[in-house]
Amino acid sequence: MTTRNAETPLDISGVMIPTTTPFDPVTGEIDLVALRENVRKWARTGVSGLVIGGSTGEAVFLDEGERDACWDVVGGSLPDGVLLVAGTGAESLRTTLRLTRMAAARGADAVLVQPPAFYRGAMSPEVVRDHYLAVAEASPVAVIVYQVPTRFSTLDFPSGLVAELSAHENIVGIKDSRGQLEMVGELVTQCSRGFQVLVGSGNLLYGALESGAVGGILGVANLAPRESAGLHARYMAGDRAAAGALQERIGPLHNAVVGGMGVAGVKYGLELLGYHGGVPRPPLRPLPEGRRDEVAEALARAGILPRRAMAHA
Repeated sequence: MTTRNAETPLDISGVMIPTTTPFDPVTGEIDLVALRENVRKWARTGVSGLVIGGSTGEAVFLDEGERDACWDVVGGSLPDGVLLVAGTGAESLRTTLRLTRMAAARGADAVLVQPPAFYRGAMSPEVVRDHYLAVAEASPVAVIVYQVPTRFSTLDFPSGLVAELSAHENIVGIKDSRGQLEMVGELVTQCSRGFQVLVGSGNLLYGALESGAVGGILGVANLAPRESAGLHARYMAGDRAAAGALQERIGPLHNAVVGGMGVAGVKYGLELLGYHGGVPRPPLRPLPEGRRDEVAEALARAGILPRRAMAHA
């Protein structure tokens, strides 16, 4: 096992968007043209990167060829300075490594790797450690550990395990989606110097930055990319009042739509904002018509959707 260099090999600070995946409404296939158009719009909003193949992107419903096609399209659409992070976590080490090599070949700067969790009882900290170290040793690009929200059927990483992984030079950070600020501070304190902690909740970004996190991979940034990236930029510039004001806008939006409605709510919100949202892939269902006004209202309260546009929602 190699150890971390004095300098962090890849800067993953800032706000990244775990992008949705648009599907053709007739065929159900991925709409790559729509994805490219969304990506080009998102890339101009000040975000530091895009995550393709994450939870918000319905990655568990995509086959390997579909993920590869998405990475290919996005890799050719991003301007310099905007990272491409590929979600490559799978249940087997073999598949995770294959997806990781595929993503690197398409130009990914890093991979976001969720843990294998189907055989949850067998996934001891030692087994999980060895899994991630094997990925890190074989990956051609930087690795970001993904602590998936614990409301899903997944694993909860002990902070000591993450601290051990943080010593590897090719494991550059973690996306922690547990939604607990005290855990963020614990990771920052226990992990190796230069290891970068990102949060997954748009409701916690300001507090996480205060705790030592370097940014976030935020589902709400699909809907409020400028505001989310602006919060990070203003905080880092020392303008805490402006950063706090932006947190007060995006936090309730996260709670209402991302946390409260999931992928279907985010996709409907994108439609209202002029992006290609569409509907989720079955078995997920579209947002019920009775909840659509809630999305429009949440966007309006955040100052993102003009209230005059709500009449057409």
